[in-house]
Amino acid sequence: MTWTSGLAIYMLFWVTSAFIVLPFHARTHDEAGLSKIPGQADSAPANFRPLRVILWTTLISAAIFALYYANWVFGWVTADMFDVFAD
Repeated sequence: MTWTSGLAIYMLFWVTSAFIVLPFHARTHDEAGLSKIPGQADSAPANFRPLRVILWTTLISAAIFALYYANWVFGWVTADMFDVFAD
């Protein structure tokens, strides 16, 4: 695997992890007991912390990529194991 392929795969894991991490620790204004601005969506977060999201996303995606890379090196799970049409 070249480093560019590894970077592309890591970025795919990072973006996927970001969508998984975003809903956690997000509280609406109603849950936080704050007043809303007129026209504001009911689901808008009151305490959005982008650095926290970036940190958690990076940690989770690094762990997933480490597992992926270890599987690529050691061959724990291969495509041949999923051949459902084998004789």
